[in-house]
Amino acid sequence: MTASPEYTGHTQGGEQIRHIMSRIPLAVPFWDEECEKAAIRALSSGQWVKGPEAKKFGKEFAEWCGAITAVPCHSGSAALWAAMRVLEIGPGDEVIVPGMTFIATATSVSLVGAQPVFADIEKDYWCICPDDIISKITPKTKAIIGVHIFGQAFSSRLREICDQNGLWLIEDAAQAHGTTLAGVKAGAIGDVACFSFFPSKNMAVGGEGGMITTTVPDLAERLHMIVNHGRTDTLESVELGTNLRMSEVSAAIGRVQLKHIEKWIDKRRENASMINGTPMVRENTEHAWHQLCILSENPGNLISDLTNAGIDGRVYYPLPCNKHSVYSGHPQHRISLPNCDELASRLVAVPVHPALHQGDIERINSVLRL
Repeated sequence: MTASPEYTGHTQGGEQIRHIMSRIPLAVPFWDEECEKAAIRALSSGQWVKGPEAKKFGKEFAEWCGAITAVPCHSGSAALWAAMRVLEIGPGDEVIVPGMTFIATATSVSLVGAQPVFADIEKDYWCICPDDIISKITPKTKAIIGVHIFGQAFSSRLREICDQNGLWLIEDAAQAHGTTLAGVKAGAIGDVACFSFFPSKNMAVGGEGGMITTTVPDLAERLHMIVNHGRTDTLESVELGTNLRMSEVSAAIGRVQLKHIEKWIDKRRENASMINGTPMVRENTEHAWHQLCILSENPGNLISDLTNAGIDGRVYYPLPCNKHSVYSGHPQHRISLPNCDELASRLVAVPVHPALHQGDIERINSVLRL
């Protein structure tokens, strides 16, 4: 494992653990000898794309999360675009999305010519608000994108609302590797789910990467085609797709990371339980703690205090999506989503990753007690 100047590493039980000596970062990407061997194996095979590693990674990921099919792709944003395509969402359609999320949740809708409709978030759990969803449904609504924000599961009411109104439920699970709702893992809750393997996420693939899953048998084959130019096994393109494929090297690394994901998530949950100010967790769910965000009255001061203590901290989504300049022509650009407007700029992420040790947590808590 390559260590930064702030870290020293040692091997314990075959896995390298990083101990923080100085700065405490928000994320520590995992890399060990098995990851390195997997990457070299894929490179040495001479088949760098469309090979066995990606197929095995998809199969193993589907088995892990409980979906019927999982297809690797090159980013979480690509997975969201693919979800729009496979659900035949396009011009004239509306998709309801939360006002506070990463911008790709909304722009994936715009990129296929459909209209994102922004709904407010819950005051306690920060996920899309079911009551506000109901108020935003129109005859043009085709789907709801529920985001498991920071690893917090969205409300089970989303499934009920979609079933009652004949809508698709899309999980934006980019931050939700290991999140559960009523015992079901993210990736198997909605009709289609989209994951990211960006280096800061709960698991990664040595660079950019994503995964799209489904619980709908009729969509399974089409998912495989969408990420490969809409082509069948005969190489005929039967629908509009593009090259969204994941490389064999990334897939090989992802397969190794998948072996560790459960213990990493357990460690995140253990760390979260010891950090002051940990937010509420929805009943009958398990939080994956991609980020632990503290609701602060003075976020600038908190970030300054964290920085002075050698701890990384940041406001994750300071501006609700509808207020971004890209949506300056959107009918909701100047409309207030009260909870988004109140909370977005006050949520400060602090480290919760599995490389933390007790001394790190004590340092974090010493700032949060100020």
